[in-house]
Amino acid sequence: MTSAKEVLVRRAVDCRVSRISPSDTNKFAMLVDPLADGTPFVSAVEIFEVGGKTPPHFHATAHEMFYVLSGSGHCRCDDGRTHEIRQGDTLVLPPGREHVIENTGAERLYCLTVMVPNEGFAEMIRNGQPMMLDQADRAVIAGSRAPQ
Repeated sequence: MTSAKEVLVRRAVDCRVSRISPSDTNKFAMLVDPLADGTPFVSAVEIFEVGGKTPPHFHATAHEMFYVLSGSGHCRCDDGRTHEIRQGDTLVLPPGREHVIENTGAERLYCLTVMVPNEGFAEMIRNGQPMMLDQADRAVIAGSRAPQ
């Protein structure tokens, strides 16, 4: 485990990549792993297939932030509101807010996702089905693709 007092440098393309459940339509490239890195938060690039979405869920104590790196979609919340998101947008969900993130665009949706505190998110990613990044994923995550 890395100490939280040490500087962490990790190439995004070298991260653990997994899908939490085999039936999920999104996968995660874990950038910061609180279990291995000693941080109070988890950060991942979440990659949604076209038409992909999370199941309805909430986080009891964690704030969750999404920053859209590429693509577009929306967030449906338990208050009946839908928030459209696209490249360059930030979405922050407070604890207890049930939500679904869905890719409504014609290409994959890539979001930098940060959760504070971890609330078991890193453990779910770690225990998920190992996946690989394809060329398109690597291009977006490494920042070598021109903005859409």
